Amino acid sequence: MRLKILAAAALCLMSTPSVAETVVVKAAAMVDVEKGTLVANPVITVTDGTIRSIGSGSIAMPEQATIIDLGDKIIMPGLIDMHVHLMGKATDQGYRRLVISHERAAITGVMNARTTLLAGFTTVRNVGAPSFSDVALRDAIAAGDVPGPRMFVSGPAIGITGGHCSDNNLLPEEFAIVGEGVADGPWAARTKVRRNIKYGVDLIKTCSTGGVLSKGTQVGAPQYTVEELTALTEEAHSHGRKVASHAHGAEGIINALKAGVDTIEHASFISDEGIAMAKRQGTYLSMDIYNTEYILGEGEKAGFLEESLAKERMTGATQRESFRRAHQAGVKMVMGTDAGVYPHGDNAKQLSRMVRFGMTPAEALRAATYNAADALGQQGKIGALIVGASADIIAVDGNPLDDVMLLENVPFVMKEGVVYKSE
Repeated sequence: MRLKILAAAALCLMSTPSVAETVVVKAAAMVDVEKGTLVANPVITVTDGTIRSIGSGSIAMPEQATIIDLGDKIIMPGLIDMHVHLMGKATDQGYRRLVISHERAAITGVMNARTTLLAGFTTVRNVGAPSFSDVALRDAIAAGDVPGPRMFVSGPAIGITGGHCSDNNLLPEEFAIVGEGVADGPWAARTKVRRNIKYGVDLIKTCSTGGVLSKGTQVGAPQYTVEELTALTEEAHSHGRKVASHAHGAEGIINALKAGVDTIEHASFISDEGIAMAKRQGTYLSMDIYNTEYILGEGEKAGFLEESLAKERMTGATQRESFRRAHQAGVKMVMGTDAGVYPHGDNAKQLSRMVRFGMTPAEALRAATYNAADALGQQGKIGALIVGASADIIAVDGNPLDDVMLLENVPFVMKEGVVYKSE
């Protein structure tokens, strides 16, 4: 009967979230993601969405507290995906994107945000979105208007004319369409950074190489000079914003590292020099090593250009080997999936690939929690179940330190003390 009541309460909370004054969460065990160990019989007290105490066993319960007893389940902090595109839909690729208005993309984002949260991802970093739709969605979630993960957002990505992530290369010249993120030259790049900050972004996304999904770009070719990237990064850092750089090719990765960016996205063809440089500088790598399976398996039906499919065929296997090499070298890594290229809600499928290509389960979980929080500058606030952190708690049936695939089916999700899912 208690479980039925809790499930009914969870359904109500999904529609109209409200935080109980005090909630106590009990479970069979808790994953300490920093140490990679289990803590038996945790009892977590949550007040106003924040973890106030963590005990174990049969401690005295606060008066008038709501008790959530998860029985034999194992709890851990909510997952963090460091590379998503919530306004994107996996089946809207290639020329299909041309019929999607920015307003329609924003509505799609609302749907994808809910799906992502219910999959156990309580925080995401959205790297690239049209017309600051990600800023609007972030604020709507924070206000409680719609359910979704906590969002850190970049707004429109910044890059060169005709480049990946900044321009629209699908239309011919007579339409005279220039992407809203295009900026050529150091001062133009600084101006775009200032514009994005003006409209409320948390970070800056740029592209220092071509990409798989953009028409006419070479996936490994460098974009932006070191001078341009340095100007962009200096401007962002002067305003307290971190920089994420899309970079597949070896030269573009080194250019971005020389400029001082904070994270390298994809890193498919990273060289030994790039690996050594990233390790020395403490730069995080975010490598989307699952989505090649969706692109090559479902890409034609989803509308991917044949050009993009060909580029993925030459990139996917190399990226996975680069992931293995970088991990073995001790480079700092976070989990970033590129969700939106493949279906939202399937984010956790990448964890098993991270294990397959070199990580232990504990290391994969740390990349998706503790490390990600550090890369966001949010350590102690999210990414760990510790006193003072946000009460972002998920539960699974089994030990994820033995089998990370358990996280592909998360039956319990709490974000900031609010239960959004309880099976």
